Amino acid sequence: MQQYRNLLEQQCHQIGLQLSDAQYEQLLQYHALLIKWNKAFNLTAVRSPEEMISRHLIDSLSVLPYIDVERLIDVGSGPGLPGIPLAICRPDLPITLLDSNIKKSRFQFQAKAELRLDNVAVIHERVEKYHPDTLFDGVISRAFASLQDMIHWTSHLCSDTGVFLAMKGMYPEEEIELLPESINLRQSIRLTVPGTDGERHLLMLGRTST
Repeated sequence: MQQYRNLLEQQCHQIGLQLSDAQYEQLLQYHALLIKWNKAFNLTAVRSPEEMISRHLIDSLSVLPYIDVERLIDVGSGPGLPGIPLAICRPDLPITLLDSNIKKSRFQFQAKAELRLDNVAVIHERVEKYHPDTLFDGVISRAFASLQDMIHWTSHLCSDTGVFLAMKGMYPEEEIELLPESINLRQSIRLTVPGTDGERHLLMLGRTST
């Protein structure tokens, strides 16, 4: 619908993103799929189509300028967030979506097929049981409860020089203080997400050099 296109374009411009018509169309296709499947499978607690644009699409795309990796895995991807919006806007970047929930993985497979996302791989598996042939240089998640949990459960997926990208709300000072000595905070970026309340941060973590 045109109102969703207008809202998406407006909010993309607000965060400084210039996308092609084809990318806008793919994002809106994904948005429509999410609305349709959510009614039957409860993929997200967000029900409003307008809120889905700001709280899911734009929130995911807010980290796009900071993705500087060659292979990215989205752990606990749910309905493909942030992985699918990032894949649409970075067709050159191989992105793996990992989730243990079969309904969410089925939705990811459907979205990959309908949107023809050749740069996306969908893995239905528990994170601790997934051992890729080649490690990733970027691990991203917006679903983990704590930084400690994210590092603990995803460390085996990340190369020695790779980066952990944690999408958080308020700046998690206590969680950062509790990080193991083997992990350090490389950068903290405060994100702007139009149409949402509250703070958003992207934390970039890496292994401590020895």
